[in-house]
Amino acid sequence: MAEERSRLGRGLAALMGDVGEESASAERPRGQRRVPIELLRANPRNPRRTFAEAEIEELAASIRERGIIQPIIARTARGKPDQFEIIAGERRWRAAQRAGLHEVPVVVIDASDAQSLEFAVIENVQRADLNAVEEAMGYQALIEEFSHSQEDVAKIVGKSRSHVANTLRLLKLPAPVKAYVQSGKLTAGHARTLIGQPNAEKLADEIVKSGLNVRQVEEIARKSGKNQAREIKSHTAGKDVDTKALEKRVSDALGLIVSVDHRGGKKGGVLHIRYGDLEQLDGVLRKLERK
Repeated sequence: MAEERSRLGRGLAALMGDVGEESASAERPRGQRRVPIELLRANPRNPRRTFAEAEIEELAASIRERGIIQPIIARTARGKPDQFEIIAGERRWRAAQRAGLHEVPVVVIDASDAQSLEFAVIENVQRADLNAVEEAMGYQALIEEFSHSQEDVAKIVGKSRSHVANTLRLLKLPAPVKAYVQSGKLTAGHARTLIGQPNAEKLADEIVKSGLNVRQVEEIARKSGKNQAREIKSHTAGKDVDTKALEKRVSDALGLIVSVDHRGGKKGGVLHIRYGDLEQLDGVLRKLERK
């Protein structure tokens, strides 16, 4: 069992090096092939549920120019030997459809339901492709459906047990707060400070509206009721109409929450850009590089 988890912990990227090797091991690939795009289908158990439209379009543009460099990982669909269920690479598959591709490179592996979910969680976590709520949902599925302990999950995904436990706690938040995390408007750090807060939803609304950083939220979370409202107002007081308009302009251009701390005159200021994951950060960098 320990050896199996060690192999799983390498992630699918490592398994790509096994293509072409002969082995009876269940999770080794059979080899790469080109598959008609309509024979692939999304994995309903994929922990990643959020696919930003802008990200798909940018990837589609890259695929039109360079094609798909890294193959999609899939398994044979149950009861349909000529069709395949995606384990890792759903975003590439969606973008390939947008790009008008008829075939895509696929590596087919033998994987049980448990292994399929484990692979999907591992790959997404290792690449930071999941937002914190999706990550927590993936961990929860491993625990509930396959009787893994938190320690088991930690070994499978290569994280500490405390990280797994803290991430799972995010599932206790109200649905609107989790939606903010999934959309990138709140970070996991913001969300963790709201766990157990009786007015977490209201606080989340104010945090997103005011563009507060995690340290400010931690300070506010220590207070309660009217003191919290007063503290939020103190952080946002003094911003004039022009500064707020500038924040909205930059936020609309980037599609992310932005805060501008202008010090007046020739003193300059600080621009804060909040991103939810590495893909959003990469999107900002691509936009800056095009200028």
